[in-house]
Amino acid sequence: MVVSEYRYTLEEINVMRITDFVKHLGGIFEHSPWVAEEVYKQIPFHSIEHLHSTMMQTVLSADRSRMEGLLKAHPDLATRLQVTPLSASEQQGAGLDRLTREEFDLLNDLNRKYTEKFQFPFILAVRGKNKDAIINAMEARVERSPQEEWVQAFSEIGLITKFRLSDLIIHSS
Repeated sequence: MVVSEYRYTLEEINVMRITDFVKHLGGIFEHSPWVAEEVYKQIPFHSIEHLHSTMMQTVLSADRSRMEGLLKAHPDLATRLQVTPLSASEQQGAGLDRLTREEFDLLNDLNRKYTEKFQFPFILAVRGKNKDAIINAMEARVERSPQEEWVQAFSEIGLITKFRLSDLIIHSS
């Protein structure tokens, strides 16, 4: 999967071969090209919203192990480890690449506590948020129940992927 500098029309998406479809849309869901592979079977899509809802339905109807794999494929926020170009860009936009040492240590501690409790990394659509809002969200959400966080994590994935599709596909007027 590549992060393309090129944007596609929905019409172009609808006529792609499966290899191109997965190449260009397989990274919409973090390290989970299986979503694009499954969704391809349902071409054509009438709108970006239709494509996105089909992708989310595919994820939410997957078996539990696939869903867990998708959650665990997400990187910790503000990690210094290798992340996908899409995640790196999103985190940079929220200022997570410019943390003080204290902020970095706090996020590392919150990431560790969250992952220990829920067995998957903290997932948040960071676009439009600053580092303080992200830290506040982490502090609040680490106190929730596993069931609440399972639902919240997939809600956040829905927002992240909606942003990514919107960036990739040209909106028709």
